[in-house]
Amino acid sequence: MSEKKAASEVKNVLHVENVTMQFGGVVAVNNLSLDIPQNRIIALIGPNGAGKTTAFNCITGVYQPTNGLVEFMGKPMVRSHPTGKMKKQYKGENAEMYVGSGIINPTPDKITKLGIARTFQNIRLWKSMTVFDNVLVAKHMRAKQNVFSATFRGNAKEERRMRDETMALLEEQGLDKVKDDLATSLPYGLQRRLEIARALATDPKLLLLDEPAAGMNPQETQELAEFIKEIRDKYKLTVFLIEHHMDLVMRISDYIYVIDFGSEIARGVPAEIQNNQRVIDAYLGVAEDE
Repeated sequence: MSEKKAASEVKNVLHVENVTMQFGGVVAVNNLSLDIPQNRIIALIGPNGAGKTTAFNCITGVYQPTNGLVEFMGKPMVRSHPTGKMKKQYKGENAEMYVGSGIINPTPDKITKLGIARTFQNIRLWKSMTVFDNVLVAKHMRAKQNVFSATFRGNAKEERRMRDETMALLEEQGLDKVKDDLATSLPYGLQRRLEIARALATDPKLLLLDEPAAGMNPQETQELAEFIKEIRDKYKLTVFLIEHHMDLVMRISDYIYVIDFGSEIARGVPAEIQNNQRVIDAYLGVAEDE
């Protein structure tokens, strides 16, 4: 079977299996398993401190999980098991499941090259660069050049291609008029849009958005919801997002996972999650008996 045919038959872009992240004696993510189907918008929600961003960090190589497996496009991408002192300290489940398999721990740049891009809860733009250069730098992730071509200036055509594609992407995202402005001089909503545009410049198959609506007013949040659906359809992306704005989550998500204290407490389509008592208790708190 050819790689192209095999990839077309992969239904789940991302498969997370029994992932646990333990810091010392604290289990931040506990035995998390989930699947992200192609061309869907999937949400991961939960109260503050539930372990959502930690889960993203395990997927994108920021953290090496203490245990578990992450597959991307049907192939193992991240795999680990308790080692060293953690063998005795480990409080999660399935401690022995992956011991017979080698540890796989790619760095974030290698994971980006595989086709996973992300944004962050706190915007991380290159502050001293213009809007244009923020996106152009990301374009270099897919540059068709090497040390030889760069040394002897044989990459002028490639550089022109990347600059043209950067300008086209900025025009598509409505950022062309501010292309020469410093990234951090933009209004907050446009900074969020720029961070997403920079992620799109890496040509991802899977886009992870960590609280993209944070700090936005209701109008900006509504526009963001439409924007996320538009880029999913236009770029044939799969989107996996963390978000606290429930209106946005319920409006655009095909499926939702809910975690609390690092563990899954519910999963389902938006209507099921809205009426799930465990989810309501996690967000609103459980009334004490009088």
